[in-house]
Amino acid sequence: MATAICTRFSDEYELHEELGKGAFSVVRRCVQRNTGHEFAAKIINTKKLTPRDFQKLEREARICRKLQHPNIVRLHESIQEENSHYLVFDLVTGGELFEDIVAREFYSEADASHCIQQILESVNHCHHNGIVHRDLKPENLLLASKIKGAAVKLADFGLAIEVQGDAQAWFGFAGTPGYLSPEVLRKEPYGKPVDIWACGVILYILLVGYPPFWDEDQHKLYAQIKAGSYDYPSPEWDTVTPEAKNLINQMLTVNPSKRITASDALKHPWICQRERVASVVHRQETVDCLKKFNARRKLKGAILTTILATRNFSSKYDAQGRSIITKKGDGSQVKESTDSSTTIEDDDPKEDKRGGVDRSCTVIAKEPEGPASQGTPPNSPGAVSAFSRLVGAASQTNKQPQNQVQGNPLGLAAVLLQGAQG
Repeated sequence: MATAICTRFSDEYELHEELGKGAFSVVRRCVQRNTGHEFAAKIINTKKLTPRDFQKLEREARICRKLQHPNIVRLHESIQEENSHYLVFDLVTGGELFEDIVAREFYSEADASHCIQQILESVNHCHHNGIVHRDLKPENLLLASKIKGAAVKLADFGLAIEVQGDAQAWFGFAGTPGYLSPEVLRKEPYGKPVDIWACGVILYILLVGYPPFWDEDQHKLYAQIKAGSYDYPSPEWDTVTPEAKNLINQMLTVNPSKRITASDALKHPWICQRERVASVVHRQETVDCLKKFNARRKLKGAILTTILATRNFSSKYDAQGRSIITKKGDGSQVKESTDSSTTIEDDDPKEDKRGGVDRSCTVIAKEPEGPASQGTPPNSPGAVSAFSRLVGAASQTNKQPQNQVQGNPLGLAAVLLQGAQG
C-alpha cells in the first residue's frame, strides 16, 4: 500500500452512497474499477484542516500503513489531491462486536475468551510494530461481516501513537475515561501497557455486561481506577472460572511494569486452552446486562449530539458529541469528556502534570454506563435516574452568546458502523 500524490481517486474508484459524515470528512462506499472490490473511502476536506490537523492525519495514515492484520481494519490506499485526501479502508459490514453478542442465541465464557483473543491479537500486532492504540473500547471493535464467526476488527487509529520498543513517555492525556489506565490519570510516562488495561476493562464487560469501574462522580471514577479498586460481586461472578478472573487481574494491575503483555496474555491458559479451561455454559444474565449497556451507550451518544448541536455552546466537539473543548479562565483550552465512555484528547506535552485531570470545565453531566454503585448490576434504578438527570443538567448549561460550533473528523469506526447499520 502506497500513498499516491498525482493519481486521481476517481480514476481508480467509483464512489457510491454515504456511510457517515464528520465536520471535515465524509465516508462513502467505493468500488475499485479494475477489480470490482468494495471499500470504505474516508474523504477529508483538507482546505478546512489546521497544520495540527494535517500532522494528525499524516500520523494516522502512517500508522495504518504499518498495520496489516486480519483483526485490524486495514488501510489499502492513501491518495492526496489538491483539496482532498482519500483514505481507502476495508469495508466492514458486521456492526459492533457488542451488538452482535446480544443478538446471539448462545453466549458463553468460552465465546468471551475467543473475542478477547482476537482483540489481543490485534493489540499484539500493534505493539510489535511500535504502535499504541490509546482508545480501545467497544465502539472501536467491529465485525468484518454479518456472517456467523466473522473476524473481530480493531478500528479508529486517530489517537494512536508510535513508540520505540518498551520506552515510556508522556504523550498527552488521551483516551476514554472508563478505559483509561492509572498511569494516564496520574499523568505519568506511559506506553503499551495502557492498551492492556483497556483490554482488561473490555474483558470484564464481556463476562458480566457491565464495567469494573464506575461512579457517577468523575473524580470518584478516576480514584477507583488509580487505586485499581474493583471486585467480583455475587451472584454474576460466581459462575466465572478462576482462570478468567486471573487474566483480568493481570490486565488490571495498577503498576504498568507488572501488567501482563499482549503476547503473554495470548499464552494464558484461559485463552490458549479455552476448550479445557473456559466454561461453555450460556450466560443469559450477561447478555441481558450487555443489552442495557449497549442501549445506554447509543442513547447517550444520540442525546448528547442533539443537545450539543442545538444549544449555544462556545465549545468544540465532534459529530458524535464525544468530547468537548472548553476555555479556562486563563484562556487555555481543556478538553473534557461528557461521560465515561467518550473519547477525550489533550496532547499538549507542556500541560501541567501536577494536579491530575481538571474536571472544573465539564460542560455536560454524564450518565453512568455501569452500575449505580460499584458491584451493582447496571439495570439498577440509580442508573436510570442518573440518565434522566443528564438531559436536565445539559439543558441548563452554558448560556453564552452564540458562536459557530466547529467539529472534529468523525471517527472511522463510527462511520463504518453507521454504514453497516443503515
